[in-house]
Amino acid sequence: MTDSGATLRTSLERDELLVCPGVHDPLTAAVADSIGFNAIYMTGYGTSLSKTGYPDAGFITMPEMIENAANIQERIDVPLIADSDNGYGNATNVIRTVREYIKAGVGAIHIEDQTFPKRCGHTKGRQVIPREEAIGKIEAAADVRDDRAEDFVLIARTDARGTGDGSLDEAIGRANDFLAAGADVAFVEGPTDESELERIGREVDGPIVYNFVGDLGSSPYVDLGSLEEWGFDIVLFPITSMLSTIANVYADLSTFADDPVAAMRDIDDTFNAQPVGTLHEFSGFPEVVEWERQYLPDEAQDKYEDSLGDDLESE
Repeated sequence: MTDSGATLRTSLERDELLVCPGVHDPLTAAVADSIGFNAIYMTGYGTSLSKTGYPDAGFITMPEMIENAANIQERIDVPLIADSDNGYGNATNVIRTVREYIKAGVGAIHIEDQTFPKRCGHTKGRQVIPREEAIGKIEAAADVRDDRAEDFVLIARTDARGTGDGSLDEAIGRANDFLAAGADVAFVEGPTDESELERIGREVDGPIVYNFVGDLGSSPYVDLGSLEEWGFDIVLFPITSMLSTIANVYADLSTFADDPVAAMRDIDDTFNAQPVGTLHEFSGFPEVVEWERQYLPDEAQDKYEDSLGDDLESE
């Protein structure tokens, strides 16, 4: 991607819902990209669990998140929307956070108004910072965007609905304040039913996001057509690759424990049935071979003569 923010803005200008599957690493991102989506989402929960083994409870750091985002964006051909948690500090910390995500080349980030340490937006025990402080963080993020990359998309998320005494009124008020402070898109986390989604669509004065977490959280399963009707612009499916990976690896390894050889054959057959080519083709080995031909001395090709292994050229 040369300008993923501009590409993402073009998608948002279309009069249709932008559907973004969630991925947790470059491998799952490459799978999503091979299927074809206009944008892909990097989940914070999945990044934390896959990189550290810990849940989305404030254990992962900014450099780890940015490294993952940069590697994902490098691997895919569409804009990445990345979780940036609560910006990893106060408004001054947010300045560096946004600068680093811009350098990573992603199309967008979302910043939330939770306290530190933060936690998954669909678990109990969340707390939010005062509204004035949260507005200051969004103002800082917007100023960095304007100074460094005007097309970079800033999504401002509020978790106020899910706090102990949170109300939808407070969440909608914060969302509108964040838009007024310079956010491009508002994100109200944790609406509990369709009537709340309708209110968000009606009362938030700008583009809006729905976080589709399914059975993991408090927000309802809804038809995508209804989201469009209510005025939503982006729908994130954050845990898609994470749940799929856990469920399928568990199932395969359970079979493997009983009969490793038969299980490996089934895994091979399942993989070969997908339209992604061989593992080497999917991972990009043919491109590496082409780089060698283009840039290395001719004698560097001698290593392929009479050597054993899969043919690494694309068919």
